[in-house]
Amino acid sequence: MPKLSQTATRKRRALPKAERRNQLIRATIKCIAKKGLAATTMADITNEADLSVGIVNLHFKTKEQLLIETLRFVADEYKEGFDQIFANDGMQGLEKLKAIIDYDFSPKIINRNKLAVWFAFLGEVKARPIYQKICAQHDDEINREICKLFSSLLSKNSKRKDDFELIASAYSALTDGLWLDILLSPRRSAVEAARNAAWQYVSGLLD
Repeated sequence: MPKLSQTATRKRRALPKAERRNQLIRATIKCIAKKGLAATTMADITNEADLSVGIVNLHFKTKEQLLIETLRFVADEYKEGFDQIFANDGMQGLEKLKAIIDYDFSPKIINRNKLAVWFAFLGEVKARPIYQKICAQHDDEINREICKLFSSLLSKNSKRKDDFELIASAYSALTDGLWLDILLSPRRSAVEAARNAAWQYVSGLLD
């Protein structure tokens, strides 16, 4: 590989802070997906990002700080897309539900690196309270919105109108299970089949 000129090196170092942090976070995601959470080292991350340890330390003092920000990045990215759906006043309840399912199984979410990272962090929530706090905060906010949506959709169903919390919780568990199945056995579990399974579950409860 040819050496970078001094000018090129300075330009790389002069990237905006937010862009540099995102570069390091993306490198961390790739490393965790390849090696797992515990086995990933700062050296792995710097090599993946093609940066020096010194530059990394300017943005993240420790590996743990970088891991925490990586989890926040993945969680915030998911919630941002979710919030956009709920903020869309042009969609009715059933349209929003369909949009959520489409989003949950879209290429942006069904990304093997991000799925691997998400489940890697979930596996550590008991040992790392900060991980649990970040995951719980996002889950609670999302679940509240999903509960409201199901409550509205089931309001005219006399048999199920009081089951909206249970149904919302079951949908979240179903989604997690389908994501894990896609991650572990991508050939056996097609994304379209997973999306259809999620839709069949919720649409069957709304009849």
